[in-house]
Amino acid sequence: MIADFESFKIELSLSKVEICRELYHQNRDLIRIKKEHVAVRNLVRIINSTLRLASSKGFHAMSLRDLCADSGFSIGGLYAYIRSKEDLLGLIQGHGFLLTRRTMLAYTQDIAAPRDKLLAAVKAHVYLSELMQPWFYFSFMETKSLPEKQKKEAIAIELEIENILYGIIQEGIEAGTFRQINARLLASLCKAMMQDWYLKRRKYSNQEVSATQYAEFIGALLESRLLP
Repeated sequence: MIADFESFKIELSLSKVEICRELYHQNRDLIRIKKEHVAVRNLVRIINSTLRLASSKGFHAMSLRDLCADSGFSIGGLYAYIRSKEDLLGLIQGHGFLLTRRTMLAYTQDIAAPRDKLLAAVKAHVYLSELMQPWFYFSFMETKSLPEKQKKEAIAIELEIENILYGIIQEGIEAGTFRQINARLLASLCKAMMQDWYLKRRKYSNQEVSATQYAEFIGALLESRLLP
């Protein structure tokens, strides 16, 4: 079960490094750096810079020279990791997909009670999107203009998150913990509420709503529909 947002933040910082290590091993044909610790450290820099630029000017408007200026790499240094913006896009998408999938499963797989499991899933997603807001916003806004392969991957991860929520709700219905309800529709609505957190962040900031408050509010709304 997720303890609190601060603990989650510490664990995520470690997870991001591990995800970049996995990306390094998955893309050994692309990345020409042999020292793993150097490559992993620099992948974190490249991904953070890309998301920062995509947030300020849009991914399609940014150039690799913009990325070099922001990250501190030379063009030659950057080419040791990617050869084009398409390669960069693959790294960015892969990083976010792996992190989202791993986080959702890690924080729900050992919880037996459907009620606790559902709240853990909501908290994991809201907390993750709070810390990775540039990636979530990037993924949502850029999906429509992505190449077909990346577009399908982006849609697939959205459906996968919804399926995790659906599975927990359905599990609770079958166990008699939750009342009979359209589990698929409720999971879709839950996903939309979680999405609103990172797409309209300023609105909730103006209301002085924290990530924990928002996640627990969604949990309370779900319980009002699910508990007998």
